[in-house]
Amino acid sequence: MKATKEYRLSLTEEAQKIVDQLTLEQKVWLMSGNLDFSNMPPEALAAMAEAMQNPDNHYNVTPYDAGGLPEHNVPPMLFCDGPRGVVCGNWKSTCFPVSMLRGATFDPALEEEIGHCIGREVRGYKGNLFAGVCINMPYNPGWGRSQETYGEETCHIGKMGAALVRGVQDEDVIACVKHFAFNDMENARFKCSVTCDQRTEKEVFLPHFKDCVDAGAGSVMSAYNRYNGVHCGHHHYLLTEVLKGDWDFDGFVMSDFVWGVRDTVEAANGGQDIEMMYTDWFGKKLVKAVEDGFVPESRVNDAALRIVRTLIAFDRGHKEYDESVIGCPEHIAVAKKAAEEGITLIKNNGVLPLKRDAVKKVAVIGKLGDKPNIGDQGSSWVRPPYTVSALEGLQKANPGCETIYNDGSDLESAKKLAAEADAVVFVVGYNYDDEGEFVSGSEDTNYLGATGGDRKESLGLHADEIELLQQVGPVNPNSAVVLIGGNMIMMTDWYDKVNAILMAYYPGMEGGTALAEILYGDVNPSGKLPYVVPYQESDLPHVDWEATDQYYEYYHGYTRLEKNGVKPLVPYGFGLSYTTFEIAAPTAAVEGDNLVVRTTVTNTGSRDGDEVVQVYVGFQNSKVDRPVKQLRGFQRVSVKAGATEAVTITVPLEKLKWYNLSYRRWELESMDYPVYAGSSADNQDLKSVVVTL
Repeated sequence: MKATKEYRLSLTEEAQKIVDQLTLEQKVWLMSGNLDFSNMPPEALAAMAEAMQNPDNHYNVTPYDAGGLPEHNVPPMLFCDGPRGVVCGNWKSTCFPVSMLRGATFDPALEEEIGHCIGREVRGYKGNLFAGVCINMPYNPGWGRSQETYGEETCHIGKMGAALVRGVQDEDVIACVKHFAFNDMENARFKCSVTCDQRTEKEVFLPHFKDCVDAGAGSVMSAYNRYNGVHCGHHHYLLTEVLKGDWDFDGFVMSDFVWGVRDTVEAANGGQDIEMMYTDWFGKKLVKAVEDGFVPESRVNDAALRIVRTLIAFDRGHKEYDESVIGCPEHIAVAKKAAEEGITLIKNNGVLPLKRDAVKKVAVIGKLGDKPNIGDQGSSWVRPPYTVSALEGLQKANPGCETIYNDGSDLESAKKLAAEADAVVFVVGYNYDDEGEFVSGSEDTNYLGATGGDRKESLGLHADEIELLQQVGPVNPNSAVVLIGGNMIMMTDWYDKVNAILMAYYPGMEGGTALAEILYGDVNPSGKLPYVVPYQESDLPHVDWEATDQYYEYYHGYTRLEKNGVKPLVPYGFGLSYTTFEIAAPTAAVEGDNLVVRTTVTNTGSRDGDEVVQVYVGFQNSKVDRPVKQLRGFQRVSVKAGATEAVTITVPLEKLKWYNLSYRRWELESMDYPVYAGSSADNQDLKSVVVTL
């Protein structure tokens, strides 16, 4: 593909010749969004809010442009947001499931296919950059925008993000990876300074960004928050030393919008290449800073070269699509497939699948049952031509069945309906009012229109939904709970009150269809939880969601629980099927620079299905503090009933190293490494072999 790093670097000389012809003002022009902030009214936030709510002029309704010098054949950068699809347009873009559900597929090949679909739709809107490769790691699942990322595990996030980069860029669209870095809080993101030790930085929070850079990403977006006291949009260490230095990133950095740059000199010298989406701190201020000697022109030259080289690489002979690709049947089918693969069956005591000839009356209970629910209504809000709710999906899946809806607000009527039904499907959880992007102008105002923000009060269901499940769940033994939400939802209070549980995340425009197919058994569930579910919230790291300073520890998620010897309610990587699988004991050997793990998967049940083979590597023998074990590879595999499939998973030895603070280098320990293969992080689901390195 043309938009690889190698291809871009081959254009360096040509791009440099263009830059050499430019005036300082032209070079700085390339470094700024083309809307002039100085021309906005003083009530800029209110104006943004009004625009976001106007269906004809919402946020990013058309691509936002930056730079561009047609007289030098340099196109503008044309920004389209994501990651559920393309934010541009009105009621026509394909709305894919949120990234967290796509993470639950553990299917990089499908994510790459989604990238192709998104890239085509970006080009259909006449854009050339997709800013939807969101790979921030939720330190705590209460982060309001964690639905935009893939899970809690760096190896998994990196593989999924890299797949999206490849798919998008293969359509000649620049993939922008965000938000670099430590952007794992919502309410306090503009004021909070995150701190952590350097091992935590290097081993936990940055590797997935490097995976996406190594996959060839052409752009990176800096974060709003501060890291060790410095705004990430100004951060010389992150942007220049790590990203452009250690990782040899050849593309350009852009700021997060409006508030991502706070100082002209600090941002420019720190390595910021483009201020988006308005020109406030760059533009004339940056020209003057160069003329006055506060910013060397060589820094502007470097930014201009990166921008020009990237833009001409993706523009030259690029693939072209018209608007007919936007929301086309082929893309909607991929969105549906993602929902089918990602919806996760957590518990099933013989309730599912529902049998059409045995259910004549199904009760759908819960306030979310009849509502389209595709997630956050902030900057990631994709507006599809239609959305299928859970109720609609169930009604269409079995038209001969009486499918009745009750919102669950009256417990007695809900109990009566549940008792009369052949099966009950509870639909509970969150929507955009409960979690999502948040831009606050005051204590009670979110300029993005929805309440959103972080889940500050609880990681569980609303109190009325907990009572609903506790009171009505036991009425009918054929009861299944469908959870809607962007990340882990606590289940301890009601887990034993129902006999089946599914996590549907925010399943996209065809989510209701896919959910019904799984409930009725037309599709065999195969999703795996991309996070751990604890028995109690205190098992997770504490976060002050309004903090000005927040420390991130080395351990979070499943590695924290396992290190502390705490058994989870549901382990990381867990998900049930309507069939059964047997994963054989693995073999493992070092081949070149890789650890190669081989095993087989046998479908021991009566129907075809997909299994996700997960490879974990243990570090119990380490001389330094390291996780008990970590996911280091995975492969989704389809297996016919009664058949056996061979699986080979390759783990780069680089992914087994730790960062030695004393010598400031990565080191591979010489020791015995237990290598595990299985269906979840629970030791009961794993078989092991030992490899000596």
